[in-house]
Order: sequence, then structure tokens, then C-alpha cells
Amino acid sequence: MTFDVDRWCRRHLGAPVAEVVFSGGHLSRVYGVRLADARAVVVKARAHSPRLDACTAVQRALWQAGFPAPEPLAGPVAEDGVAVTAEVLVPGGATAPLTEPARRFATLLARFVALAPSPSTLGTLTPAPPWTAWDHDVPGIWPAADDRDDDLNAAPPTPWLDELGAHVRVRLTRFAQTPAGRRLVTGHGDWEAQNLRWTGDDPLAVHDWDSVIAAPEAVVVGLAAAVWPCGMVPRAATVDETAEFLDEYQRASGRVWPPDELGASWAAGLWVSAYNTKKATLDGLPWLSQDEAARRLTLSGT
Repeated sequence: MTFDVDRWCRRHLGAPVAEVVFSGGHLSRVYGVRLADARAVVVKARAHSPRLDACTAVQRALWQAGFPAPEPLAGPVAEDGVAVTAEVLVPGGATAPLTEPARRFATLLARFVALAPSPSTLGTLTPAPPWTAWDHDVPGIWPAADDRDDDLNAAPPTPWLDELGAHVRVRLTRFAQTPAGRRLVTGHGDWEAQNLRWTGDDPLAVHDWDSVIAAPEAVVVGLAAAVWPCGMVPRAATVDETAEFLDEYQRASGRVWPPDELGASWAAGLWVSAYNTKKATLDGLPWLSQDEAARRLTLSGT
């Protein structure tokens, strides 16, 4: 991806780049820069998608509501198939709070969902990131990955994992036909520790706003409950950590979920775990064991 960050900053932020503090990225190209007028800014360039307008609108709305979101400054601006945004650089912070991490991660997500605009007031948030897209409309069990060209449905067979993915999709399709399943909220689809920063026990910043999704609340929370420690530790959540997160979210939101809704959360978490495992098998890496998958499948009510 070729991108002239200095030219873009001159044009859209009104000042040239005085210093590039950092640069990097995976699916996106991210630059931390200090402008000539002393502002510290993050500029992010990635493939254009219509959903980015809605993602940025959510980020701006939550920043205005006092949520720890970096202030959006410009964009998304589409140029030559690339979408570019700029936001205030929020430096520092740790990947974990000092105490009670499950409670604090879950409580912050509950605050996100409560403050975020309704999906009905936003533009499109489709296509959803593939690790959240259990309801994709492409042939086969698995949606296309966004970080590799391999066709997961044509990959070497993993019968237990493919059967698991199919079961989870059936379970969540059934839930989507219920009143709770039809009621969508705006959430964050990649609620991993590596995307959050803390100062002591206080949240400093939430990052990766390209991962905003519209989904039933149980799905948003279930996805987060399965992955929230990633980056704080080199693994996903254990079954016990997932259960603790789900309990803490219900406590923070002030509502005890009925069994079907809670089971749907377990199913959503199992989807992201199964999807990540399917990709990991291509590289010969471990992720979700069959024993753990069976425990989670039982808890999902499948």
C-alpha cells in the first residue's frame, strides 16, 4: 500500500508532518505522527469499505459522550481505493487494569453498548469482520479471511471443526429468529486486551474502531467473552474466564439474561474460537481443543 502521509496531513489536517513517531500495521497501515503545529495524530490507511463511515460515526459519538475513544479528526477520506482517517494520538497505558480485569473489561463493554448509537441511525456496518460473521452469505461454513488468501472451505479437512462451525451457525440462526435475536445493538467486534489501554484501573483508550459491528447484544458480548484476555496473555479466554465475563456484563447492564440468550452468547464465542482455530490449522498451530469445544457447545445449548 503506497501512501504519502505528509501530503495527506497537509491536505486534510492543515499541517505537514514534523516527525513520524511510529509506523506499522497488518491489515492497515498506521502512522503515529507529530505535526508541525505540535499536534500528535494517528493516521490510518486501509482498503476502502462503505462500513468505515459508520464505524467513524460511532467512534465520534462515543468520544462526544465521554467514552475513552480517541477523538476523530478527519475522514474516512477515500482516495484511489484507500480509506484514510486521522485521530488524536493517545499514548501510553497498559493492556490490563491493575485489579479485577474481567469485571472492568465487561463493564466497559456494557458502557460502550449503552452509549453507542442504534444501528438504525447509522449507515451500513456490513460486511462484518469475518471472525464475527457467523451469518455470512457465501457458500460453505467459513467466510473468507481478511488476512490471507486461503479458501478456508477448500482447506485440508478438519471434520470436527467444520461440524462445530455448522452447529454454531444453526444455533445462532435459531436465536436470530427470537425477539432478542432480532434486536440489534452497536458493539465492538474485537474486544481484545491488545485493543484497549488502561491507566491503573481506569480505561485510557479503546482502539480498532474498524471492528464496530451491529449484532444482537448476546452476540456482541459472547464474542468479547471468548477473546477479551488476548494481548494481556498470549491466549484466548478460558471457559471460566468467559463465564466470569458474561456474569460481570449482566451485572453491569443491570439485567439477568434468560437461558436462551446466555446460550447464544456461548455460541457466538464458540464461533470466533472455531474460526480462529480453522485459520490456525493452516499453520499447524494449536488454538481450541476438542474437549474445550465440547464444553462450550454444551453451554451454548446446541
